[in-house]
Formats: sequence, structure tokens, C-alpha cells
Amino acid sequence: MARTKEFDPDAALLAAMELFWRRGYEATSMADLVEHLGIGRASLYATFGSKHDLYLKALDRYQQDRLPPLLRALSRPGPVLPAVRALVRQYADESAADDLRLRGCLVTNTAAELAPHDPAAARSVERNWDRVETVLHTALVRARAQGELPADRDPLALARTLLVLLQGLRLVGKASTDPARVRDAAEQALRLLD
Repeated sequence: MARTKEFDPDAALLAAMELFWRRGYEATSMADLVEHLGIGRASLYATFGSKHDLYLKALDRYQQDRLPPLLRALSRPGPVLPAVRALVRQYADESAADDLRLRGCLVTNTAAELAPHDPAAARSVERNWDRVETVLHTALVRARAQGELPADRDPLALARTLLVLLQGLRLVGKASTDPARVRDAAEQALRLLD
């Protein structure tokens, strides 16, 4: 007779995501995960596979949680550019806030820590960037069609610029103690939309 799980796999995945997000992949051992999640090693392996498998599942969950609010914010009817500006400023503010900045962004952290030598992690990062770029591109195409963005602006190039800016804000914000560094960069980048 099969035993029922004595833990909620979704709650465990969220807890693992938080630990990986805070500490990184390499600095998080299986012993750390067992202790943090309160789940036996055998149950952890049986449910999620290896530490690497668990990390990739946590990274996917992170992306699933964060993309819908971005999509909602940029697909509302009406003017688009105020929402784009608000998004960039939100990233800058979060990247400068002491309580959030040290964690950075799990996707950005993965790009820096794992993607150069881990093809599965690199694919996950690229998928995320493709999705964010598509959301930004779609919004900027709409902004240009509505006359908010000058006709000579390339929505795809601007979307890519904003994607790189957002990821850069997370990385620089994580390491910098000067909030003006990320906020000033965000404001300068937003001038591209004028």
C-alpha cells in the first residue's frame, strides 16, 4: 500500500524557492533543504528528484508567480507608457530596498551563478527573458499604435533594452549600497520612451 505524503509538496517547493533565492544554488546543501523544509531526505528525493531538479522546479515556480502580475500591469486598457514607467521604477525601488535587494531576482541570480555552465538553467533563464521581452514588446507596440511612443522607435529594441535594464537593476541593486545608483539609471533609461 502506497504511503500518503505527510507534507504539502507545493508549500515545500515554495520554501525551497525561498532558500535558494536567499542563499543561491551552490551555498544550499541538501542538508540545508532537509532542515529548512522539515522533510526527510528520502521524501525530498522521491518528490522532487535531485537538488538540481528541485532548483529548476523552484525557478519555474518563481517565474510562474512573477510573470502574471507583469502581464496584467502592461496589458490593461488605456495608456501603456505610464505602466511601463511604473514597472521600471518599481524594479528600481525594490532593487534599492534593504529588505529586498540582497536577494535580488532568482532569474538574475541563476543567470550569474549557473547559466554559464548549466544548460538546463540557461534554458530556463532564456525562456523567462523571452516571456518578459514578449510582454514588454507587445506593450510597446500598443503604445506606438496609440501614439504614446514616437513612430520612429523600435518596440522590440526598446523591449530588449528594458529587459536588460530590469535584470541589471536587480544585479547592481543586490551588490550596491547606494540606492541612487539604480534609481538614476532607471530614470535615464526611461528617457528612451520620450
